[in-house]
Amino acid sequence: MLGIKRLGLLAALVLVGVAPAAAAQAAAQPSTQDTQYLQAIHQVNLFEITTGELAQQKGQNQQVKDLGKMFVTDHTQLDQTVQQTASQLNVQLPNGPTADQQAVIDRLNNASGAEFDREWVTAQLAGHLQAIQATQTEISQGSEQSVIQLAQTALPTLQAHYDELVQLAQQLGIPVPQASASGTPSPGATTESPGTESPGTESPGTEGPGGGTTESPGTEAPGGGTTESPAPSES
Repeated sequence: MLGIKRLGLLAALVLVGVAPAAAAQAAAQPSTQDTQYLQAIHQVNLFEITTGELAQQKGQNQQVKDLGKMFVTDHTQLDQTVQQTASQLNVQLPNGPTADQQAVIDRLNNASGAEFDREWVTAQLAGHLQAIQATQTEISQGSEQSVIQLAQTALPTLQAHYDELVQLAQQLGIPVPQASASGTPSPGATTESPGTESPGTESPGTEGPGGGTTESPGTEAPGGGTTESPAPSES
């Protein structure tokens, strides 16, 4: 009888020790920066998957088709990790892309031939540049380790996509954001292919992925405040 009482007391002490730890873990919440980044990168992925499928269907240039297929594959894989991480942190993700991203999708649906290729590449340059900037912000300012690790994993993929887009844009005579000395795309300047002028084409970075001035991917830039891409310059 005494032994049973001792076991009961021991179990009670164990529970008392575990309860505060469990409560502290349950109370832990991702920061605003982490939450906004997960939501923003999810919307980038939705946008890239949709426009990547459009590129395969409507692209005239074979490289546009090939990049579209790559983007669908890579952003689908990335979004699986985003959804898992958001679920673990109880972060509610948007059900669709931003209004500006949807406007670009609608415009691409109405374009065809060479016009579609130019619209698509321009949209992808803007979208990936903003996604890279948002991801770098999360790496430097995030507080939840799982979200920071996600951003660190995403960055090389986003940068590789951007590099491919730059090469294609130069071939098609589309202005591209200029890379800084560190290799990071700089939103402050653009460079055009030698001898090529694109009348009426705005620098991709002023537009949200491919249209209308937007904030960093998502409705609010990760990091707390709303920031538009500074000066002409998904994912």
